[in-house]
Amino acid sequence: MIEFSFIPLFTWLVSLLAVPAILLCRKKPDVREGVTFLAAFLKLGMVFMMLPLIRDGKILHFRFGEILPGIPIEFRVDGLGMLFALVASSLWILTTLYSVGYMRGLKEHDQTRFFACFAISLSATIGVAFAGNLLTLYIFYEILSLSTYPLVTHHGDKEARTGGRTYLSHLLGTSVAFVLPAMIYCYWKSGTDINFTEGAFLDGKIGSSDGLIVLLAFTLGFAKSGLMPFHSWLPNAMVAPTPVSALLHAVAVVKVGVFCILRIFTGVFGTDFLQKLNVGTVITYIAAFTIIVSSLIALTQDNLKRRLAFSTIGQLAYIVLGVSFLSSNGVTGSVMHIAMHAFGKITLFFCAGAIFVASGKKYISQMVGLGKQMPITMIAFLIGSLSIIGLPPFGGAWSKWYLFLGALDANQTAMVIVLVISSLLNIAYLLPIPVNALFRSPPQKDGKGSDAGIKEAPLACLIPLCITALAGLLFFLFPGLGFELAQLITK
Repeated sequence: MIEFSFIPLFTWLVSLLAVPAILLCRKKPDVREGVTFLAAFLKLGMVFMMLPLIRDGKILHFRFGEILPGIPIEFRVDGLGMLFALVASSLWILTTLYSVGYMRGLKEHDQTRFFACFAISLSATIGVAFAGNLLTLYIFYEILSLSTYPLVTHHGDKEARTGGRTYLSHLLGTSVAFVLPAMIYCYWKSGTDINFTEGAFLDGKIGSSDGLIVLLAFTLGFAKSGLMPFHSWLPNAMVAPTPVSALLHAVAVVKVGVFCILRIFTGVFGTDFLQKLNVGTVITYIAAFTIIVSSLIALTQDNLKRRLAFSTIGQLAYIVLGVSFLSSNGVTGSVMHIAMHAFGKITLFFCAGAIFVASGKKYISQMVGLGKQMPITMIAFLIGSLSIIGLPPFGGAWSKWYLFLGALDANQTAMVIVLVISSLLNIAYLLPIPVNALFRSPPQKDGKGSDAGIKEAPLACLIPLCITALAGLLFFLFPGLGFELAQLITK
């Protein structure tokens, strides 16, 4: 049942309207950050207002203006959009709190610009989550790329500018080269109807060869997903401050990429039609290749943020892999992994930033024995790692379980093996970090541990990483909401 509502519009607007207030409070940092927190809590509150309606099977929509004949800017909130909005809006609050501790702890410059761009990026993320048609999705996807560029280049040095150019050129280049032509083709073939309705608007309107080309164009063109070969922007973007890395990997950017691919599979083609076209296998093998290769590269990285970046590339490919199985269990695993990975990975990035704030260390080889001085941070890192790996009793176990079931449903025995191997690689590149920090002694220097004098990061950094680590456990114990929203998509 589709129901008109202003709430999706207000949810999108609230962080956008906060931007002028943030800019006006440049010389009053406490007020500036108070405005940010107020906007974040209002956004989350509005999302929760819609949640009971979505759980009852309703779809909320709002539309205004026409960009093309018959195609307005349209918001449409369903189960998939609701799950993504819940993840993004809740993590915005925690990331804001963490950013305050991080930015003040390091006395970073241009903090006002940082928080303003952060707010714009959250509006763009919600715009993608609630997009009611393909054009609306594309517009907010591009706005997100532009609004996060100043965040990636925040430090302003040569390394930041180089990383920023790679970031923007890859994301804009792939979307213009692949997504835009594919969208125009869909507009033509569907008779100008590109709305995400209950059915998929390309169902029955194209053949196998055209379907494969369009599907590949969308999948590779939404390069925020980090699929190889268009993945290099992601590790290069690690020059950004750690709160930005957390935004990129958990709250917004990369999740927007895989979200868009999920929308294409379910809202443009539909899994039933893709099964008839028999084109999903190509995407399956691209995702499997990305999972294994990125995990192997992660093993070689000593820089903690770069290791986590390559981990993210592999973990995002899980989401694409699941939906490519074209089965209910596969899609369920993909949808649940959006939330499970978001909270697990943001925990790891929060910990990486806390380590840098407290000790200045950014290389894994420097962190041996660091758990003696920073036990809370390293225990949280251990919990986040176990959730990413997918071991019970942590949330990642549920999404991995449904991905395994999806592979079996699709008779993809090779993909079951891929999932097992990748989980072992997850263990190899993640677990040694907290284990060496917590259970090995730090190197000695002049008769004293070289980490003498190091203590935990400021409380504003510690509280968010403790909350997100705890969430990893709660997701295992109470997976019902994620499963319920995923089921709304697979009906």
